[in-house]
This record gives sequence, C-alpha cells and structure tokens, in this order.
Amino acid sequence: MSHILLVDDDTELTELLQEFLVGEGFEVTVANDGGRGLELARQENFDALVLDVMLPVHSGFDVLRKLREESGTPGRSLPVLMLTAKGDTVDRIVGLEMGADDYLPKPCNPRELAARLRAVLRRGRSEVATADGNLSSGQIQLMPKEHQCFWSGEPVNLTGAEFSVLKVLVENAGEVVSKEVLTEKALGRKLMPYDRSIDVHVSNIRKKLAEQGASRELIINIRGAGYMLTQGQG
Repeated sequence: MSHILLVDDDTELTELLQEFLVGEGFEVTVANDGGRGLELARQENFDALVLDVMLPVHSGFDVLRKLREESGTPGRSLPVLMLTAKGDTVDRIVGLEMGADDYLPKPCNPRELAARLRAVLRRGRSEVATADGNLSSGQIQLMPKEHQCFWSGEPVNLTGAEFSVLKVLVENAGEVVSKEVLTEKALGRKLMPYDRSIDVHVSNIRKKLAEQGASRELIINIRGAGYMLTQGQG
C-alpha cells in the first residue's frame, strides 16, 4: 500500500481527499500547515507528497525548497505533486522549477488526483522493475535501478520526473521526441493544453547538467516537433 502525505490547510478538502484516496487503496497522512508537513516529510518514508501552495507557517514553495536542498533526509527525492490555484500558470511553473514532479489545479477532482499519484508511483516502480542495465549517451550515464545520473562520472541530482524525462531522451538519443510522447512515457499522463511541464523539466535538466560542464545545447528544442538529445556529446 502506497503511503501518501497530504499537506493542505483546507480541512474540509483534506477530509474529502483522504476518504477518497483511502477507498482507492492508499494510506494517507494529513498535515494542515507547512511546518507539520515539513516535519513529517523529513522524518518518515512516504511514497509521494501532495502539497498545497498556500499554507500557514511555511508555504508549499518553502516546504518544497527545504526538502530539495536537504541531503540525507527521505524528502530529498520524494515525488511531489503540487496543488495550485486554478489558472495560475506562474505557480505551476515555479513549482516545477523548484523540483515538483507534477501539479494539479484546485479545486481538484479526487479521481484525477488518484490517477496522477498512480502515474508518479508507477513511473518509479517501472524504472526499477524493467531496467536490465545502465544507459549511456556520450558523457551521460544513467543507472535506472539506483535512480542515479552521472555526467562525466560526476553525480547529477535529478528529481524523479527529471530522471524519467532524461531517460526517455537518452533511450532516443539523436532522435526528436515529441512533447506528447515525453509526457506519456516520462510523466505517465496525456499532454494537456497549455501544459509546460516538459519544458520546465527539460530546462531544469539542462541547468543541472551545465553545472557539471555540459553544454546547454546538449538537449535542443526542435520548434513544433519536440526535444532531442544530441548524442550526449555536448
């Protein structure tokens, strides 16, 4: 049974979501402020975190930033799904740039939330279950079983979503991969209108690889077609 941490100060909503998710086979722990949510995420091994942006004590962005910056805690690599205000594109992009794996606008449909959580969890399990060897392209080395990425032998700290996006690009190095395919294979869902998740994840990957010496042209955008990993030589 997957254990989910749900952090939202709307008690009526959290009760509704908790009841639905438990009925769908999840174990759910609830926190109603960012301070308690951060404490729990640091101490316990959850399978995923559902995190509202607007929270008392610490905002959702503060919680996400603190978790991603810390080493040696369970929250460092915890898959995070942000709950954002409906139509607030800025919050969605900021959350993804800070290391969120996905987002869902509020008010959210409990059934869609369950589906998004299953996609996040399935992605992590499939990488462990189906990988029968390491992947490489030029200076990039991926170890799917260990969920580790290296550039020229140096570790690159990627979120679960970023790792999945890069894995698809490495598997198709030298070929253009559409955003539709990247969204379905890496994020486990359909590409939605005005959805910039893949763009932000690719931008984060470029930045993290560049910090290790890779060229920002390593992953290029083919306008109207998608993204291509240029054989990992950049």
